[in-house]
Amino acid sequence: MIHVSATADPRQAYFDRLAPDWDRTGPNPQATLARLRGLAGRLGLRAGLDVLEVGCGTGQISGWLAGQVAPGRVVAVDFAPGMLAQARARGLDVEFRCVDVCAPGALEGRFDRVLCFHCFPHLRDPAAALAQMRGCLTEGGELLVLHLAGSAPLNAFHAQIGGAVASDRLPSAAEWEPLLRAPGLRVVELEDREELFLLRAVGG
Repeated sequence: MIHVSATADPRQAYFDRLAPDWDRTGPNPQATLARLRGLAGRLGLRAGLDVLEVGCGTGQISGWLAGQVAPGRVVAVDFAPGMLAQARARGLDVEFRCVDVCAPGALEGRFDRVLCFHCFPHLRDPAAALAQMRGCLTEGGELLVLHLAGSAPLNAFHAQIGGAVASDRLPSAAEWEPLLRAPGLRVVELEDREELFLLRAVGG
């Protein structure tokens, strides 16, 4: 299933170029999973939940998510076909879809958790994406935005990289409440410090 945006996004080509070497040149997968295991209790993942992973990249954490919620399902989406090719090659019990979450009608299905891990700054239209993600949450479901770095160091890092991601930024703590209000979400937990950003939001 492919949802193509009417607006060309240079980030797609950027991440496609990185995809073949991402697991070697990007964040260390083992270190990432070790951090996630330590955060598992705060993410509210448990057996039987259905999870949408937004911006799954090469699927580094998709298998871990599937293990946390089995027999629940994990649907993992990304807008970069190159990244998804790497993810699918892992042979995981995960449904991978090529989706631009900023495009109208992009997301299908209902999920107990929507997790944006290391991807929110790269969303071309955050307001549109949040509306899409809100629309696929079950009653009582949660949106999770998670980065293993705070907004300030992360935004500085993207600016330093330059190119297609130079202006990609994670909103600071003060910016989230008005951003979430329009799609009908509210913050239940928000932590933004040097080595962690965690937002939990629910409908209402």
